[in-house]
Amino acid sequence: MAQPPTSYPSTSSSGQIAVVNPQFCAPYSLDIIIQRKLLTLTEGNFAVADVNGNILFQVKGKLFSLHDRRFLLDVAGNTILTLQQKIISVHKRWVVFKGDSTESKNQLFSVKKSSLLQLKTELDVFLAANTKERSCDFKISGNWSDRSCVIYAGNTKNVVIAQMHKKHNVQSVLLGKDTYSVTVYPYVDYAFIVALVVILEEINADKKGED
Repeated sequence: MAQPPTSYPSTSSSGQIAVVNPQFCAPYSLDIIIQRKLLTLTEGNFAVADVNGNILFQVKGKLFSLHDRRFLLDVAGNTILTLQQKIISVHKRWVVFKGDSTESKNQLFSVKKSSLLQLKTELDVFLAANTKERSCDFKISGNWSDRSCVIYAGNTKNVVIAQMHKKHNVQSVLLGKDTYSVTVYPYVDYAFIVALVVILEEINADKKGED
């Protein structure tokens, strides 16, 4: 496992990277498992658990809606985030809102492809306050075919805040699930990281015509 960086850019006064909520910032590295159910009647169904199998979140989607939309839910079924793809977007932009409202005042961040033509996965993440978008606040980079991606803070690749890779096992094949393992570094909002991984998966599924 890669070592956590010695310093972190902060989006809060406490020094945490708390994009969604400080309650999702653990003071230690957190390994989480994200499973997408491939054989399902509803789109975008993911289950998110820790390595002990304790459910942290669920991600659900809506079929036959005007917008491509996903919802990040807590274990009680409450909507934490709404993830919505823009209808007209050259760079496959997704916008993320707090709760179940898509009003602009509830926008937290957006994600888009860094460039139109890509050999490797490159996504830029902009916080809502970064309206000019001259430089991204976070970056996702890696090889999606290998499910090997890294999430960085800032517009460089100097500060790693999370890493993901695909898990292959007999159970995941039999149950028809795509399974990803994600390591979230200390004091980094793991709800934020889960949302980024879901968007990353959706953008690449859409590129292959699976959506």
